[in-house]
Amino acid sequence: MSVTTTSPDATIEAYVTAWNETDAERRAAAVAQAFAEKGTYRDPVMISDGHSGVDAMLAGVQAKFPGFVLKRISKVDHHNGALRFSWSLGPAAGPSVVEGVDFCTLAPDGRLASVVGFIDKMPG
Repeated sequence: MSVTTTSPDATIEAYVTAWNETDAERRAAAVAQAFAEKGTYRDPVMISDGHSGVDAMLAGVQAKFPGFVLKRISKVDHHNGALRFSWSLGPAAGPSVVEGVDFCTLAPDGRLASVVGFIDKMPG
């Protein structure tokens, strides 16, 4: 798959879109836009590898928390192929339930090579 280099902000926009897309076909396309083919995701409760793994993880989160929306709540800070941003997850019209920070590395084409998430706020 030939993908042109994209800006860190555009990559994270595609990442957030993937988290929130409930249509399986459109979500898979957003995952492919955001992640390199062998991209990885790690946080304290989930691990996934590659496009199909990330897509399955997102489908699982959507099934467990229907109607929840991931929002970027900080600017995308980036340098030297690395980036970070803060996010929240919760009902579209309500307060966040989970909040955290993702630290990412970029592949040469500008897509995500890795995402490591840290959770700052989580229900007891």
